[in-house]
Amino acid sequence: MKKKLIVLVVFLFAAIIYFIFYHKKNKFTIVSANADVIILVDAKKLTRQYVYNFATHPSQWFGSKNEDKNSISIIKSGVEIPDFFQIFHLKNSKFSDWYSVFELKDRQRFITFLKQQKFADQGNNIFKKNQVFIKLLNKNCIVGTSDKGFDSIDYQMLPSSKINILDAGELINHGIGTILFNSDKGSSNLSIELNSDEIIIKNNLDSNDSPSIISKLQHTKSFIETELDTENIKNFSSLFDKTFANSSQINYLKATAELEQANDTIITYGYDDNFNEVEKKSIQKIIQPNYVINFQSSDPEKTEQYFQNKKWTNAQKQFTAIPFQPNYIEKNKTGFEIKSIRKSIQLFPKLNENYIFVRNNALLLSSFKSLTSSEKKLISDIDYIFYGNNDQDYYLKLQFKKGELPLILRW
Repeated sequence: MKKKLIVLVVFLFAAIIYFIFYHKKNKFTIVSANADVIILVDAKKLTRQYVYNFATHPSQWFGSKNEDKNSISIIKSGVEIPDFFQIFHLKNSKFSDWYSVFELKDRQRFITFLKQQKFADQGNNIFKKNQVFIKLLNKNCIVGTSDKGFDSIDYQMLPSSKINILDAGELINHGIGTILFNSDKGSSNLSIELNSDEIIIKNNLDSNDSPSIISKLQHTKSFIETELDTENIKNFSSLFDKTFANSSQINYLKATAELEQANDTIITYGYDDNFNEVEKKSIQKIIQPNYVINFQSSDPEKTEQYFQNKKWTNAQKQFTAIPFQPNYIEKNKTGFEIKSIRKSIQLFPKLNENYIFVRNNALLLSSFKSLTSSEKKLISDIDYIFYGNNDQDYYLKLQFKKGELPLILRW
């Protein structure tokens, strides 16, 4: 009898574990048909990873002393947490505009949660806090970094030309999620890995090229190191100006930048007791980048004409498209070189690779005055960001500083 009871208990325990951490009600997810970038996350995998890390870090078991016991958690806020949730970007919208849609189990409880989190009611079922917008739409809520796309996202009419149904279970075959890119050329997806102190996004699971490039770049002290070919210039510039790459004829870019704190003299004028004008000088510390940028062009004459038409160069041979003045632009046989005047620095040796390497710098954080304390904490935790591309292989790494807790528990 005892053996049967033990078997029953073990079976029930295994069933509970399975339904909580593995069982998925629906592996399909609905996204807007005009989304060009979709981030899908496997909530079950993320939960398993969280529970494992929580269980292996006893310091987190008893919660925070400052935790408000009366506050409503997101899990109990009235929102249905799906097996797969998505964050997407709409075609022809700003790069910073991203959205997600969730089903509501209890609309009134969710409104209470929003009020508790100090979301302001904007009317028309739209709530706002800082740069987060939420729209209630019958049994759904749309969360976005902007409210401009709300009208084009409609999940009430099914089936509809406004939505696509994706097999998230098939798309996420490695890591906790995937990023899906839709374009006229087709679609591609990259896996998302969340490790103890890094986030890696890539499409080639066997590639070892990027880590070797990172090890070379870590020997520098630069704030930014980058080297890009024609295709990568076209991809990045299209975020801001779709015609730049073709019109400018630029087919190669290499740049190095360092940050330095410098004294800036501010001159103001006042009047003395006799109403004579008096010049006053004050010194303030500013963050000044020192940089060198090398552009290579398939047709330097056309590139020069393009810069002039855009009014990016002036009579003093300064490249005014870069707001950090002063600098000097010089034409050579293959293209142009732009150098900051204040301090001369050298380009990092050519690697014949495509990469962008951004190292965190304490000076950078001091220039972000408008950030909240939690946003500053997140940025200060980053060690470096690396993007690498080799033909059809893409690799993005956010390396965080070593900490007592893994990333999933820090947030």
